[in-house]
Amino acid sequence: QVQLVESGGGLVQAGGSLRLSCAASGRTFGSFGMGWFRQAPGKERGLVAAVSRGGITYYADSVKGRFTISRDNAKNTVYLQMNSLKPEDSAVYYCAATGVNGAYVYWGQGTQVTVSS
Repeated sequence: QVQLVESGGGLVQAGGSLRLSCAASGRTFGSFGMGWFRQAPGKERGLVAAVSRGGITYYADSVKGRFTISRDNAKNTVYLQMNSLKPEDSAVYYCAATGVNGAYVYWGQGTQVTVSS
């Protein structure tokens, strides 16, 4: 079993920055891929950014050039640095980890990000 705990959400003005953190426990952190998802009211949850076990990253088009995902295997933590935030980035952000088949099966409780205009 893997436990994921997010932190770092909050209220920020448009153009500002936030850094989300996700601390993992329960399994060797370096053995799974990590992702950040978000869900706004009335919308489906979608993948924002991901980093593989080997450090390969993926970004949704809407956040490319503004968000950076990184992982620190020594600290069992994955980060999402969010710059140039826009009101449309407002959502609950979830951290997720992959299982042995590569699917995201472990989820954190979510952290709220609100960007005011």
